[in-house]
Amino acid sequence: MSAHRTNSWPSEFIVHTSFPCIQMHTHDVFRFWQVYMYISYKSSFSECMRIVESDRDILNSATTVSQKQLCDILLNVAVVRPVFIWGQPGIGKSALVQEFAAMVGLPCVSLLGSQLAPEDLIGVPQIIDGTSRFCPPRMIARKEPYCLFLDELNACTHEVQKSFYSLIHERRIGEYMLPKGSIVIGAGNRAQDSAIVKPMSSALLNRMVHVHLKVSHDDWLEWALDSDIHPLVIEYIQIRPDHLWSAPPKHEEPFSSPRAWHMLSDALKEYGEKLNDEHIQILASGCLTPQHANQFRAFVKQVRGQYRLNAILKGESKWPARLEERDILYFLAQSFRAYLIKELPVEPGRATGYDKELAYQATAQLKQLASISLEMAQMIVAKEEDGDGLPDWFMVEIVRDMPRLVKFERKK
Repeated sequence: MSAHRTNSWPSEFIVHTSFPCIQMHTHDVFRFWQVYMYISYKSSFSECMRIVESDRDILNSATTVSQKQLCDILLNVAVVRPVFIWGQPGIGKSALVQEFAAMVGLPCVSLLGSQLAPEDLIGVPQIIDGTSRFCPPRMIARKEPYCLFLDELNACTHEVQKSFYSLIHERRIGEYMLPKGSIVIGAGNRAQDSAIVKPMSSALLNRMVHVHLKVSHDDWLEWALDSDIHPLVIEYIQIRPDHLWSAPPKHEEPFSSPRAWHMLSDALKEYGEKLNDEHIQILASGCLTPQHANQFRAFVKQVRGQYRLNAILKGESKWPARLEERDILYFLAQSFRAYLIKELPVEPGRATGYDKELAYQATAQLKQLASISLEMAQMIVAKEEDGDGLPDWFMVEIVRDMPRLVKFERKK
């Protein structure tokens, strides 16, 4: 944090939020304070507000694309116009660009915006025949076409941003022109993800086609199966696809992302047969969101033990009941809930014979689970804060057969 900052609100902010006609949500207030405290002390109140408003606009208006959709867009758009990829940290933006470059047969040259100075692009002047001429760096000034990847473009300073104007719009740096057939792609994180970003100038913003990448567990699993990702990681994400990515925390701790799961996979493979429960706890806690790390450890214990969710659903196995197995029971209960939400249709008219059989089996297993832990059974039927929960038609059956589970839900 810069020594020029003090732990107090700027006077402009107090004035800005004092008028009823100017509305700021709690999220906006928090983002302003985060931006104000962490970006360069030279940034003004208006620049801080611009980042907050830009975040909100992106969240409200962005149309997201999956990994497969992004590849299609790059194949059709990036060959004629520069493309900028927005996305959360760790979801594979850089890897996708490198794969695209290989797909079209071009070498990929990456520049990291957060580490660039203007002279790194423009080059240094030389006197040639009595006149000065700027010589761009060798990694940019190539004779053959290539893919220029401007990673973390929105993390560079405004002076560096200005240096990119002609490169992105005209594919030119001074007198040097990019070879015909070259491609320019930019990428950057979002301010709401606690990433280091700076406001992108309107002139730079308007020079690129913008796409917003989302995490797709289907696309990631397809990639993972072809990329030798550890079987435990693949099986876990198949069961809990909602754990593939979680929002970066506001404090310093690991969080789950496709990149984090890839790191965990590499570490697990290195241990090989020596892998034990303690290793798994240490590695998972060092890569993943704490809750996900605990559930992954419980999942591995469940895989190595006698408990499998499919067997429990079919009545071939029972819920773990011993006190020392409560972490496994919690994981199975969470997985059971996620499975029901995924498989059971929202509308009763769309329920097939399979769905009705699943609902019957689930009701029976909920009764067994409630006899072991009423709290965990109640957790399965409870609605999340965002409204995510079991279908209403299935809840009617639960109310009829097990009213005590839903009493807890209604009190909440």
